[in-house]
Amino acid sequence: MGYIQFENLNKYFGSNHVLIDISLNIERGELATLLGPSGCGKSTLLRCLAGLEEVSDGRITMDGKDITDVPPKKRGIGMVFQQYSLFPNMTVAQNIAFGLNMKKVAKDDIQRKITEIAGIVGLADKLQDYPAQLSGGQQQRVALARAIVTEPKVLLLDEPLSAIDAKLRRNLQIEIRRIQQEFDMTTIFVTHDQDEAMVMSDTIHLFNQGVIEQSGTPTDLYTHPVSKFAASFIGNYNILSAADFEKACGEAVDSPDVAIRPEIVRINIESDDEAARFHLEGTVVGSISHGNLIRYTVRCNGVDINADIMFEKSSLLSMGQTVRLSIRKSNVILI
Repeated sequence: MGYIQFENLNKYFGSNHVLIDISLNIERGELATLLGPSGCGKSTLLRCLAGLEEVSDGRITMDGKDITDVPPKKRGIGMVFQQYSLFPNMTVAQNIAFGLNMKKVAKDDIQRKITEIAGIVGLADKLQDYPAQLSGGQQQRVALARAIVTEPKVLLLDEPLSAIDAKLRRNLQIEIRRIQQEFDMTTIFVTHDQDEAMVMSDTIHLFNQGVIEQSGTPTDLYTHPVSKFAASFIGNYNILSAADFEKACGEAVDSPDVAIRPEIVRINIESDDEAARFHLEGTVVGSISHGNLIRYTVRCNGVDINADIMFEKSSLLSMGQTVRLSIRKSNVILI
């Protein structure tokens, strides 16, 4: 039995069926990510758990207790939103202390907790500053500190990093993960960013139009997508119909579609296991740099296939160049 359980949960907004028979377990101390495109229901599920949305049908339990109809303030849940909702007329220290004051915690204990949490989130020298004096990343950390300092049973994070620049976002992903593990805090993170989900999660629940398409570890979802949607949302797969795949390489597969990760496509190599590979010939029609990788698009008999290759100046390919692709058969996923 999971620490948090959703049992056959349904949510309607009028005639719109937003969550459809959702059942999932989240273990104590785990960071579970609800991943999916906008409008798929992930934030609605988070708000149902927090008590901010009423459940239409089904049940939510936490630590063995039914909390479906429990008022939000009695659930022991902390939440950080995309909009940090800091009080502009309060200092960092006062913002962090807000929940503790509402709980009527002793003043000496409040000061001790503020000092402790400010050190953990790297804001010890900002306690007397106001939100307007802080960067976006610092404001996010204030919101996180305010949620954590009350020691909630569960922490909910609803796309808290979406408004932050890329470099700071990567740093905060690591920081949030570190803090979550340090506190051993059961955490549910909502994002539409598959890279963010891969970096931060113990478990990912992939949502699609109100249902859970697939659940598993980041590695499970990346290497074994169970559907065309899962393959298209995670990992930048080449997704080809069986007809297109046969057209490209001349061999048939027993599946309506296949998925091929760009990084397992080899270009112009000779190997000792040629019989265990599919072989294709084509022309380079595009290239995009991704830092230390270059993604080449190779057109094979009218079918485009992306291949990710480590950047090496001595082996760069030119547009229009004819190349030979090699794909290990065991790496082609039938979906």
